[in-house]
Amino acid sequence: MHIIQEKILKLIDRKSIQGMTLRKIGEEIGEQFPQKVKHHLSQLESKGLIKINKKDKSVSRNNAGLIKNGDLISIPIVGSANCGVATIFANENIEGYIKISKNILKKCKNIFAIKAQGLSMNKANVNGKTIEDGDYLIIDSDYRSPRNGDVVLSVIDDMANIKKYIWDEDNNQVVLVSQSTKDIPPIFIHEDDSFMINGRVIQVIKKPKAI
Repeated sequence: MHIIQEKILKLIDRKSIQGMTLRKIGEEIGEQFPQKVKHHLSQLESKGLIKINKKDKSVSRNNAGLIKNGDLISIPIVGSANCGVATIFANENIEGYIKISKNILKKCKNIFAIKAQGLSMNKANVNGKTIEDGDYLIIDSDYRSPRNGDVVLSVIDDMANIKKYIWDEDNNQVVLVSQSTKDIPPIFIHEDDSFMINGRVIQVIKKPKAI
């Protein structure tokens, strides 16, 4: 994505730009040419990432927006998550977008994508699909109260990982379990630890095999 488009999206996330002139928007993002701002606003709209109301000139953000004729959904890719030990830093900055047919997706609102790294979940079953290195995982961000057996995106000490969630009531602890062909020990979390569930994996978009 062009740097100007990234700056515009961050500006929209930070404040309302309704009523702003192109020049004013340019001043906010450090771009002196209004026509460049206009061009990149149009590009963002064509990608389905923003919606421009022609009547009141308001601009709203689509985190997962319909593209063109509505056949595709643009889903933000919010970094990567390790499928082994928690070694990949969580990154909430959008790194790009993956376009998927709405006929493929299980859910189209309040979702984002994470790219899996590692093989420690390659025996997991999410709607009949395993999780392998390079696959895109669709995360339901509305889901923050996991149940036993859910495959979740968690953040431990600012590091993101994908694991099977187990609540061990007898020992009052969360256990994050790898489901892998390798022997990888689980992660044990105390309720007072820096730990957060950022959503549940609801779908796996498989990486194409090399031709």
